[in-house]
Amino acid sequence: MSSATETLCGQAFGARQYHMMGIYLQRSWIVDFITATIMIPIFLFTTPLLKLLGEQADIAVVAGEISLWCIPYLYTFVFSLTIQMYLQAQLKNLIVGWLSATSFVLHLVMSWILVYKLEWGVAGALLAMNVSSWMSVIGMFVYIWGGWCPDTWKGFTFAAFSDMWPVVKLSISSGVMVCLELWYNSILVLLAGYMENATVAISAFSICLNICAWEFMICLGFLAAACVRVSNELGKGNAKAAKFAIKVILSTSIAIGVIFWILCLVFGRKISYLFTDDEEVADAASNTKTLKGCLVGLLELEFFSCVAVGAGLQGTVAVVNICCYYVIGIPLGCVLAYVAHLEVKGLWIGMLCGVLAQSIVLLYITWKTDWERQVNKASERLNKWFLKPSDELN
Repeated sequence: MSSATETLCGQAFGARQYHMMGIYLQRSWIVDFITATIMIPIFLFTTPLLKLLGEQADIAVVAGEISLWCIPYLYTFVFSLTIQMYLQAQLKNLIVGWLSATSFVLHLVMSWILVYKLEWGVAGALLAMNVSSWMSVIGMFVYIWGGWCPDTWKGFTFAAFSDMWPVVKLSISSGVMVCLELWYNSILVLLAGYMENATVAISAFSICLNICAWEFMICLGFLAAACVRVSNELGKGNAKAAKFAIKVILSTSIAIGVIFWILCLVFGRKISYLFTDDEEVADAASNTKTLKGCLVGLLELEFFSCVAVGAGLQGTVAVVNICCYYVIGIPLGCVLAYVAHLEVKGLWIGMLCGVLAQSIVLLYITWKTDWERQVNKASERLNKWFLKPSDELN
């Protein structure tokens, strides 16, 4: 849901409506905080929910314990993601990078102390995750409230509570879009838990997903840049510059995808041992190295989703995700895994087909989009929600 902040702040910055960015940020906090609170019961009752879905009891119990630690972590997203997008929209990327790097180092140090020295195990790792994440959020608060965003942060205002419904609608469509992508992976991991050797299947599939996530983190900066550039240019009213930004990021993403595709093919098995020393798990993970390489390449085309966020087309992407992931990817993966007995490889093929279908559809939509019309829509949206500084109710 935080990607709504990216759309609104990016376009507001391009239109030079700087003071509105702080209002949009506060509105996003309100919407995201309420949403996170509504989701709490899912974390509290993870174990019975998983058992109800037929998951193995031991896996359900462990997942339930971990989910409780994830509750404070959930609330970090309310602030961290929205503030990151708020700062990136005004090209303050350096502070985001420094805070992320500091949080990462703190996380490593705390994990080493709590997990290996104090032997707290999973609980120690999760505690380190929570502390490091909240320290990053606190750093962002200090940066914003300390006066480093004088044009875009004018303090807390009651104006944040006005015109909430349009923000809620955009946030919901953004949330649906992102959740459909994230749940796609989670559902496939859940399906792996129904296999005969569930522990090995889940471990192998998780390794593959983590490898893809590593690669995706590298290109995530380019994707964020695509969203910021597109939203900024649409806010400025420059459709030609928005299209040029899309072409640049497309060529860059393809180049990165090809490089990592080759690396996955060459070092597929060796990479598995970074995550496990279990031969059976490593074998299961390495058996999908060709498919994994293809998916790594296709993930670079995920930037089309970020282009859609920059233009405020989250609802369109949500529909595409439903059709490609849940009508094509998951059913095909189930058939190949359980009917054709391909197991992990079958799930992976289904996932690959879903991502491929999504990439093709979003490529077509981006190609056919009338960007001059998107400029007009962005202008209408910003003017409709615009408040003069004197109109804010402090």
